[in-house]
Amino acid sequence: MPTVSFTSALQRFLPVPPTSVEGTTVREALAVVFASRPALQGYVLDDQGVLRRHVNVFVNGDLVRDRARLSDAVGPNDEIYVFQALTGG
Repeated sequence: MPTVSFTSALQRFLPVPPTSVEGTTVREALAVVFASRPALQGYVLDDQGVLRRHVNVFVNGDLVRDRARLSDAVGPNDEIYVFQALTGG
């Protein structure tokens, strides 16, 4: 099962440990996490279900290509990392 991890910037709002989930796409994997922590979804996805502008998702260190549908495939041993960019100076 793929593992989903969130950067510490997101975990300061809602603690979520790395989680092994069912799913064959990034969207399916994230949906499992959001089902147990619904408030987290608003930090990651906008109201259209698209990744927020300052959020990136990596699968095994590679940036996902499909930011809208999150249809990038994931395998059973893949690592999905959700990263929220910080802005400011």
